[in-house]
Amino acid sequence: MQIGEFSRQTDLTIDTLRYYEEVGLLRPTRTAGNHRQYQAKDIDWVNFLKRLKQTGMSIRNMQRYAQLRYIGNQTIPERLILLQKQETQLNDLMVATQANLDFLHQKMTTYHEMQESDFESH
Repeated sequence: MQIGEFSRQTDLTIDTLRYYEEVGLLRPTRTAGNHRQYQAKDIDWVNFLKRLKQTGMSIRNMQRYAQLRYIGNQTIPERLILLQKQETQLNDLMVATQANLDFLHQKMTTYHEMQESDFESH
């Protein structure tokens, strides 16, 4: 499929797809007329890249992951390391987020108690 259709199916702009190609995340084939040609399997790959981005993975690490993927299955151990590092970062973020939520909940509890106390005294 050509870039316009691929853009619609992946919900990424044409500019983003071109950028992903420029930085090595995507490698579409080319037609005789030098038009990008995407395959159905490229949709799965782009969806995976979108998920990596949602995890907060840097473009640099996504580029490294893509390089390893294009080399082949012998790079699975290195890819696992990249994913494990991202998992650690997400776990750290989750702990920090939970601590922030706990702080807010405690402050809200304090305010609720103050309101109840103020209401009872009137």
